[in-house]
Amino acid sequence: MDGHLTTPRSRRRVSRAAAALAGLIAVTVAGTTTSTAAPAAPAAASAQPTLSTRGVQLLQIGGLQFRDLDRDGQLTPYEDWRLTPEQRADDLLGRMDLDQRAGLLVHGNLTSSGTTYDVAATVRDVVDRHVTTLITRLSAEPGQIAEANNLVQLIAEQQPLGVPVLVSSDPRNGFSVTEGQTVARTGTTAVPDATGLAAAGDPELTRRVADVVRQEFRATGIAELLGPQADLATEPRWTRINGTFGSDADTARDQVQAYVDGTQGGSTGLDRDSVATVTKHWAGYGAQVNGYDSHYAYGRYAAFPGGDFEEHLVPYDGAFEAGTAGIMPTYSILQDLVRDGHEVEQVGAGFNSYLLQDVLRGEKGFDGVVLSDWGITGDCPQECLDNRPPNSFIGSWGVGMPWGMEDATRTERFAKALNAGVDQIGGDSDSTQVVAAVEQGLLSAERVAQAAHRVLVQKFQLGLFENPFVDPAAADRIAGNARFQRIGDEAQERSLTLLQNTDDLLPVSRASVRTVYLAGVDPAVAKARGLRVTDDPAKADLAVVRIADPRSGDDLTGLEPTEEQEDVRQLRAAAAAGTPTVAVPKLDRPLVLTGVAAVADAVLANYGVSDEVLLDTVLGRRAPGGRLPFELPSSEAAVAAQLPDVADDSADPLFARGAGLSYDRR
Repeated sequence: MDGHLTTPRSRRRVSRAAAALAGLIAVTVAGTTTSTAAPAAPAAASAQPTLSTRGVQLLQIGGLQFRDLDRDGQLTPYEDWRLTPEQRADDLLGRMDLDQRAGLLVHGNLTSSGTTYDVAATVRDVVDRHVTTLITRLSAEPGQIAEANNLVQLIAEQQPLGVPVLVSSDPRNGFSVTEGQTVARTGTTAVPDATGLAAAGDPELTRRVADVVRQEFRATGIAELLGPQADLATEPRWTRINGTFGSDADTARDQVQAYVDGTQGGSTGLDRDSVATVTKHWAGYGAQVNGYDSHYAYGRYAAFPGGDFEEHLVPYDGAFEAGTAGIMPTYSILQDLVRDGHEVEQVGAGFNSYLLQDVLRGEKGFDGVVLSDWGITGDCPQECLDNRPPNSFIGSWGVGMPWGMEDATRTERFAKALNAGVDQIGGDSDSTQVVAAVEQGLLSAERVAQAAHRVLVQKFQLGLFENPFVDPAAADRIAGNARFQRIGDEAQERSLTLLQNTDDLLPVSRASVRTVYLAGVDPAVAKARGLRVTDDPAKADLAVVRIADPRSGDDLTGLEPTEEQEDVRQLRAAAAAGTPTVAVPKLDRPLVLTGVAAVADAVLANYGVSDEVLLDTVLGRRAPGGRLPFELPSSEAAVAAQLPDVADDSADPLFARGAGLSYDRR
């Protein structure tokens, strides 16, 4: 065992934290040194990359510059950007002890504090636990996020080997905000949900949208996206459908491929401008029993009574073709699934060696990083097991989704997941559990080294060892710029799906529509387009009413908007007044719109659209181009009778997948 292990961990923890905090005082945030100096003689492997540093010196060798991360005054192989990522990872791994390697196998959480992070918590993870991959859920202006991420990199730079932090994020460009799944959009380009990109039906548009995401993420210091979702939307009640590319496997495959390609900057592997994608949730998550949420114990099963499990693997082929850097397994247990004669173990996919080793790595040939979903190593006591929506899945016990491993210890869960094929444990920064698993003989040092090597290779590919710091002013300029928003607006427009247009109500004539009644639409946007706004639908020439996903019932899976919703009451009041009425339902899931369609003159479905794009479409300045990415059932009874794993199989759907009307711009 390495000599450092003779020092009590608690004493090391105090001294390391104290040193890190002292370093933060000594090195100011404004002290970045950036170099793009051209080499005197061209490098054999590649051109001089941009370097950024705040505390370590730059080495000058043969007209080239390198960061002296270990501060020994010499060019250590892992510091040499001319070597391959694999060679550099080999060298760095050989310099790490077990504690440092263990830190690479966890993916922790950055704790937000206002518009930055909790410094003490970050120091604990990066310094004491050697954690070098952390998710941010900070919702702030792009420049503020950049500053916060620079602070994290400053702490990391001060560590003995100077290993940079890979900062990840959930999606943060859409209109939907869900706890633990998406981040509120602040200053970034507004784009429709993934279902909207599927509705637009143009993989090249999807690639351009993903390229916008790539540039905005890297500008703010985020180099990994926990997405896209390659889940197939076959169970209409499932509450994560808006993150999918719909119910058709081939369409989803093409869309996933385009999204990964755009986010990573091509299909030839990661580079210094890429955002690494973690495609999720392997596999079959869209077939949730009754649409239940597997963040909760009662929703821990996905089922395949229709025998369509293989269809749920098809979208991932697009991710593999595009070279996705990561895969995230589903929380769910694949209930009683037998595949090719193999009885799949009844544990969540993050613990399932058949799904990860035999199928993912063996059949599919995936060789990137497998990152578990958040909380699979956490505890779920009886209070957690009994918990259901609308209560949050986060409780007094913390977060725990250890399905199939509820009775195991945390150390046993770590070992089970890592031995099954997970390389990083998501949402758990306690790297001592990895060390404990090795010391207890539950996990081999060789397996730790294998996973750590995969993680390091991607850090080198992403250029984080050369240029971990970003320019906050540039982040503010880049994120949400006018050119990017034109792409986002185009995606919103082309995703809008016109399902009903009685008497060709849309687009409306400005000669006949001067006063509008609005529900869920900002009156200022209408006034900017020369319209008057009234609170009395009887006095309006047109009513435009947004309709939200009802999320009704005790388990929040209900799909039919009813008069329990204020927006439905407003829709009915407008129709009863005899005012031509446009219903604008947001299709987070395949809603049952039978009642809405019965009273509205036009139904213009969206998957996330701004008021500006919406009203421009109603007025004919834009034109809807979307086609439904899934069928819309005609009743809740039809939904209850369909099979969770089979796409578009409800009886007598109100609108079939692919439905959509159109009109030209005026």
